[in-house]
Amino acid sequence: MIDAGNSLGEFLRARRALLDPAEFGLPGQGQRRVAGLRREELAFLAGVSPHYYARLEQGRDRNPSPAVLDAIAQALQLDEAGAAHLHQLASAPPPRRRAYRPEEVRPGLARLVESWTANPAVVIGRYRDVLAANELAVLLNEGFTPGRNLLRDVFLEPVAREIYPDWNAIAHSVVASVRSTAGTDLDHPRLTELIGELSLKSAEFRAIWARHDVHERTDGTKRYRNPFVGEIVVHYESFAVIGETGQTLYLYYGEPGSAAAPSLALLAGMTRQENR
Repeated sequence: MIDAGNSLGEFLRARRALLDPAEFGLPGQGQRRVAGLRREELAFLAGVSPHYYARLEQGRDRNPSPAVLDAIAQALQLDEAGAAHLHQLASAPPPRRRAYRPEEVRPGLARLVESWTANPAVVIGRYRDVLAANELAVLLNEGFTPGRNLLRDVFLEPVAREIYPDWNAIAHSVVASVRSTAGTDLDHPRLTELIGELSLKSAEFRAIWARHDVHERTDGTKRYRNPFVGEIVVHYESFAVIGETGQTLYLYYGEPGSAAAPSLALLAGMTRQENR
């Protein structure tokens, strides 16, 4: 579940537990009561006192310096996104309660996305809600239907394991993406509602969420198993929607000469026939 009161401590404990003591020449798991490194071991690697590091994890020190955070990030073997997330958590203001307004896409952007016919296009919100999509995107992956939530679909819809041949990688990626876009705003009503439901219904989600992975991709490939064209591998590019926190526009395409190009053309032809 979400611990918005000490999100920095939650993150530090989760990432510390993922480190393998053997990589640091320390005694193995059979001699340990908990997974990963002990607090004092991580403190030693970061060059800070065990007492000070313990205060950080317990939420009793809210003002670590950037240099200390950099040292801890290095000791935790965080990548660039993870280190940035650590700094963000350390500088977060106290959580606040406020009214929940459902996320919406700008009408002009929605109309633009819906007008594209050659490439699948979809706008995803901060918590992986599908805010807008063209018909080709929905034909490519029914999870892109506006109003659905990709995080919820991956873990709670049985068909997701058919749609995504690389389900395990997709599951880890979508959770890490939510961690990235949520940042320090862990008490947002939409997020608490979503994480609460998934935590109750999916043990796999609980295990992955507890890792505190943070991940942001701007481009890559996705593999789908499509009912009309079979397995298809498409490339994507993502673009942040300026002025809308966490909203992202994704455009998918097939490399020229690849098997995906004619498959996307076939799906695009199906959308044109439906609109006649």
